[in-house]
Amino acid sequence: MAVASIPTPLSLLGGLRRLGLLAVALLLSVSLVACSGGQSRKPPTISPEDMTLIARQTEGFLAAKDRLPELADLVNERDWVFTRNLIHGPMQDLGREMLYINQRLLPADRAEAAKRATRLKTSLADLDEAARLQDGDNLRKTYIKVATGFSAYAEVIPAEAVAMAEAFAAEAKVTNRVPPAPSTTTPAPQPLATAESSDASESPAS
Repeated sequence: MAVASIPTPLSLLGGLRRLGLLAVALLLSVSLVACSGGQSRKPPTISPEDMTLIARQTEGFLAAKDRLPELADLVNERDWVFTRNLIHGPMQDLGREMLYINQRLLPADRAEAAKRATRLKTSLADLDEAARLQDGDNLRKTYIKVATGFSAYAEVIPAEAVAMAEAFAAEAKVTNRVPPAPSTTTPAPQPLATAESSDASESPAS
């Protein structure tokens, strides 16, 4: 009758050691695969086409933002009519511009951009309502929210789009620049010679 051999402590220790080495090897292989996969995955970027579209809308956003000092003067003067005119005039496309910008941002940035855009639009609506009610105290408080909202939303716009928008605006100023008035020393243009006058000058005297 065969008697089963009882494993010695040394053989048990060797088996545990082999299992430990196998576990370490598996862990290292998994880590290497994860690292190589992370290195090959490029971070998401905005396409050049979308960046150009963002820049075009940013140009309008920055133009509205540049009117904030003028709006502040109207608020301080409690000019109800022109405060509302500025909101419904130069700033009326602000909501549409921010919507187009949000749609072309990276997916991870869209939720925060939409939240900031909503806060800015709400502040502008509150400012308009304060001007309509001729509520001077609320008008000043709401203007601070509007100015803060502009600064907060500007932070979500890519720096590249801001630079492109500023270049677009500078180019438009050069294109639409009014030519300078002629100098008083500039001679007046002479009338163009007609065909009859040319024939008369060339015909021999009788």
